[in-house]
Amino acid sequence: MELPLIPPMLATPGTLPAAGQDARWAYETKQDGQRVVVYLPGDGSVLLRARSGADITAAYPELSPLATALGDTPAVLDGEVLALDEQGRADFQLLQSRMGLAHDPGRAAHRAAKVPVHLVLFDALHLADRSLLRLPYTGRRELLTDLGLNGPSWSTPAALVGHGEQALRATREHGLEGLVCKRLDSVYEPGVRSRAWVKIRNMRSEDVVVGGWLPGRGRLGGLPGAVLVGQRAAGRLRYVGGVGTGWSEGERTELATLLAAAATDVCPFDPLPSVPGARWVVPRLVGEVRYSTRTREGMLRQPSWLRLRPDLAPEESAADLPDDLV
Repeated sequence: MELPLIPPMLATPGTLPAAGQDARWAYETKQDGQRVVVYLPGDGSVLLRARSGADITAAYPELSPLATALGDTPAVLDGEVLALDEQGRADFQLLQSRMGLAHDPGRAAHRAAKVPVHLVLFDALHLADRSLLRLPYTGRRELLTDLGLNGPSWSTPAALVGHGEQALRATREHGLEGLVCKRLDSVYEPGVRSRAWVKIRNMRSEDVVVGGWLPGRGRLGGLPGAVLVGQRAAGRLRYVGGVGTGWSEGERTELATLLAAAATDVCPFDPLPSVPGARWVVPRLVGEVRYSTRTREGMLRQPSWLRLRPDLAPEESAADLPDDLV
């Protein structure tokens, strides 16, 4: 049968529900992967669509056996494709080597042998000849669980009802990306960023040394668009990324003055990073940044500026880098 095209419902950034509302919410681990809507027409085929609506089925050949998992029962399911590291945690950097291969099935199959993916299913949107969009979250999850979709490359993890603080703490203790809170009575809103779903991303903060900057564009002309930061490791200042958000207009102007006073022609990072258009500074400014995770190379993911740290010396910014990069 021809299944309806359903764009995924999106979560709104926020905080945990109030303690008095806790029992009205379910909690799911926030996964660091690629969102997919899975179409199972019941004819022995499977179609995976990305959040953009693009057909990405060929990028993940190990998910093709899912086509017969429900027999001839048509279904539309919501989930996330993950690539797992050695500790079984989702690693977006690993997944990036699998993304974008939908138009190159041969290369996709080759990469699948080296970096297999796993599909986590967390919602049912259509089943048999029935739309489930107006059912409450609890009803959709019950129907999804009853499908028993747990296979070699896919699973249906349980959601926790209530106990939001404990759930969030557990994600932090296990180094997971965060938590998604879903109201038990919420209907599925296709393509809508809804307050009925709340996402909480676990962020870390560390001190960094400013070693350079990139000029801003447009309304930021004459001001730093981003600062280039590093951390000390084995006697060297290792580049760990560029930070382009987190300042007010006044803070950015103040930072421009400090950077101009520290200008130098010598790059302070070792090794020299490839950053076209970089302006270097003497590495004496220390700041605190917030970020989600590190890449395998020790780079900060999704960093944002928190504040200057004039109370700290540059030597105090030690890097938490993988041993083979120190």
